[in-house]
Amino acid sequence: MSFRARLLVAFGVAVLVPLLVFAVGVHREMDRRLTAEYRTRVDAAVEVVRGQLERESSDIAGRLAALASSFPQDNRFRLAVQGDASARRYLLDVAGDAMRLAGLSLLEIQDTAGRVLSSGHFRNAFDRLEPALPLALQGGRPLLVRARTADGSLLALVRLDSLRVAGERLTVVGGTAADALVGRLPRARDLAVAFALPRDTVVRASGAVAGEVPLDFLDLTRSSPAPAKAALVVTGSPAPLEALRRSVTRWSLLAAAATAALALLLASWLAARVNRPLADLADKTARIDLDRLDQDFSTTRTDEIGALSRLLGAMTERLRLGASRLREAERRVAMGDLARQVNHDIKNGLAPIRHVLRHLDEVARDDPAALAKVLAERRGTLDSSLAYLDTLARNYAGLSPALSREPCDVNAIVEEVAQGATRGVPVGTVLAGALPQAAADRTVLRRILENLVGNAIDSVAGRREPAVVNGTVTVTTEAASRASESLVRVTVADTGPGMTREQLDRAFDDFFTTKEGGTGLGLSIVRRLVLDLGGALRIETEPGTGTRAIVELPAASERTR
Repeated sequence: MSFRARLLVAFGVAVLVPLLVFAVGVHREMDRRLTAEYRTRVDAAVEVVRGQLERESSDIAGRLAALASSFPQDNRFRLAVQGDASARRYLLDVAGDAMRLAGLSLLEIQDTAGRVLSSGHFRNAFDRLEPALPLALQGGRPLLVRARTADGSLLALVRLDSLRVAGERLTVVGGTAADALVGRLPRARDLAVAFALPRDTVVRASGAVAGEVPLDFLDLTRSSPAPAKAALVVTGSPAPLEALRRSVTRWSLLAAAATAALALLLASWLAARVNRPLADLADKTARIDLDRLDQDFSTTRTDEIGALSRLLGAMTERLRLGASRLREAERRVAMGDLARQVNHDIKNGLAPIRHVLRHLDEVARDDPAALAKVLAERRGTLDSSLAYLDTLARNYAGLSPALSREPCDVNAIVEEVAQGATRGVPVGTVLAGALPQAAADRTVLRRILENLVGNAIDSVAGRREPAVVNGTVTVTTEAASRASESLVRVTVADTGPGMTREQLDRAFDDFFTTKEGGTGLGLSIVRRLVLDLGGALRIETEPGTGTRAIVELPAASERTR
């Protein structure tokens, strides 16, 4: 992710997170306040309905009290109650007349046994027993009653009163129709009021129940009426509140989106302003290398970007000076490496000549007569070493040896190197018969073996234990293969002290050596030469068990031959 993108994301998060928290908080608070206000309004409406219902109940009770006080003064009523047959018809109609006069919807007069003496809402109820109605009204509370009428049934809110006529106690029950009562109740615009009877889900399903005023209920249309619970239910549709909530949510989201868009535009503009000079610095810095240190980082800015630009300019100037010093140091190191490599290779070529001359000197001193014979025997070593030095000189004349991939007899080269390397350490050979020829440069292969055998002799001769005289160096050749490729394997093994893991890890580093006076170039040169020939070199060693240097070279193919 680029710096500009990071800055844009950071600025966006810094703005959007507080904005989101603010929007969520405002939305939750608005929702809570709207819900609380709606609940308060509904509760107030329920209290108003409750108060109006109590006033209606008191009004019914007042009308019944007026009727109860007027009946004892009616002589015909008294005669009818006492059993006068001529007043019977009057008794049947007295409740109806009184009900209409008092403005009630239900009126019934019963004796102490619960027998109906007169009914204004249902004249045919005369002489029926309805003791459940006075019993349900004994608590003094209003009662919601479903009663029979000539046309069906009537739902009414009733109250109870009593009177005495000719020594007999009578009960007067009267009330107002529920529909008329509901029509007179106050209500809010989005609230509705209705009576809900037991197991009546129609009223409750018509809207969300906001509040209830509980009432006792008695259904006189049943054969065995029993008291139950009903309620005056205040219902309200949640649609206005939900619409208001959706409106608040919509405006909150719109405000948040507009603010977020503005914040992102501002963040993009600021990121571009900050990123542009940084991009310029990055472009100039990307064009810097050791061969191109001419970039100009001068600036007039006084901020952090200006300080960074001046710092890069100072760094470029130091790089310019350091590059010039580095080139000079590289030139000197290259010349030194070349000189050490030439010295190392010449010493390897002169060593067999030195050994032959030392041998001839010993023969001339001890057995002069055998000098000619020994010289003839060792002439091959002298000629081989001189040819090696001549080829080496020609190669160094071009600073890079020209490799000639030709079939080479590895066993013959091993024998030449083994005969020329003595120094009191026997060099044994175990040569494979029918060994395929290697595709290599003869001179390069001899340089490889000279270095490996010389290192092995130095390892054995450098030991200080008494068993030094028994130390040996063995060169083994054998045919091998790897991934269907034919190889020639040469192993140079010694019985020297071996190397530790740390020494083995640095064995191929230039100038690393464990020998006093060594150059540290032997193994590094050998590795480079083996790689040039397309081969592989590995070292197997452990402290106290000696070292094995294994060289694998590709075998010469028919095409090479």
